[in-house]
Amino acid sequence: MGHVSRRLSSSLAVSTAHLKHFPPREATLRTKKATFDPETWAALQPPPPSALMAFANRIGLGAVLTTPTAVQRACTHKSFLDLHARYYPLSPPPPNNANLAVLGNALMGLFASEHLHATYPHLPTRVLKAAVSAHVGPLTCASVAQEMGAVPLLRWHRQPATPTSPALLHSDALASIPRALAALVYQERCLASARKFVHSFFLNRRVDVRAMLKFRDPKRALMETVAKFQREPPKSRLLKETGRFSNSPIFVVGIYTGADKLGEGFGSSLKMAEYRAAEDALHRLYLTRTPPHVLKLPSSTFGEHADIYKLTDAAPYSPGELGESEALYASSGRSGVLAPRRRVPEVES
Repeated sequence: MGHVSRRLSSSLAVSTAHLKHFPPREATLRTKKATFDPETWAALQPPPPSALMAFANRIGLGAVLTTPTAVQRACTHKSFLDLHARYYPLSPPPPNNANLAVLGNALMGLFASEHLHATYPHLPTRVLKAAVSAHVGPLTCASVAQEMGAVPLLRWHRQPATPTSPALLHSDALASIPRALAALVYQERCLASARKFVHSFFLNRRVDVRAMLKFRDPKRALMETVAKFQREPPKSRLLKETGRFSNSPIFVVGIYTGADKLGEGFGSSLKMAEYRAAEDALHRLYLTRTPPHVLKLPSSTFGEHADIYKLTDAAPYSPGELGESEALYASSGRSGVLAPRRRVPEVES
């Protein structure tokens, strides 16, 4: 093996078994004007067909993606076209995943939205949007692509920021691969298969939705929520205490509406314990989950081999309950609607 072959094989992780010419002719020219960049040359080379098919079978899509061309298209970002046109202006541009990524992003957003809305029917809108982004957002898609082992198969080209678009990062290009795969499953199979793919790789992950619920004034929010359900105003009651006159007192406060206990909290002061009790009451309301054996999704009406463009017998479906919308208690004066101020409950000993 010559010096050029040893340099290319040692510094770049590119398989040369499927290449027609190796080393490339540009690397062996000894003229002064000839310039050869090994990294650019490696970025222009397609992945080996064996690696593409191994990737498809590794993620369980060997029966769906039966040709290396389909997998290569899913792993080619649209930014690669500029690099390809610069060095091969006479060659046709390779297929890219731009259209597939757009379709896959819409499908993943649909599946995540219906799953989270059916699971947490009372979740506030802003928290629902944050939960959808946490499940199928760009960072999650890039992380899933890394777990799939798609990093060596990605073909892309870094682009700087422009006045109309931000800079393209590696994680952005990597996130397009799972989206394109979801679109290919939908295109080659059906909607139910695409939903199963998204549930397997994305919606089975645990996301801390509780941490997304933030309240600026939980006591005020709880009072407005209780008034919306036409219940008695909430009252705070001191349940337990210890070390009131010490350096580290502990108070346990419960919030009640009539005889029903809404929440409970503890703290080193009565104010802190009451704050946490109001937060706990709101969490119990908004994080109410639908039991898994009762959970039904609207898209489940399409069977495994159903065609959405043909009228078929619909699967049995009973819609779940629509949750109550959150109580708006702070508009900052922007909407022109001022909520009436309510009396803040005092802690009863």
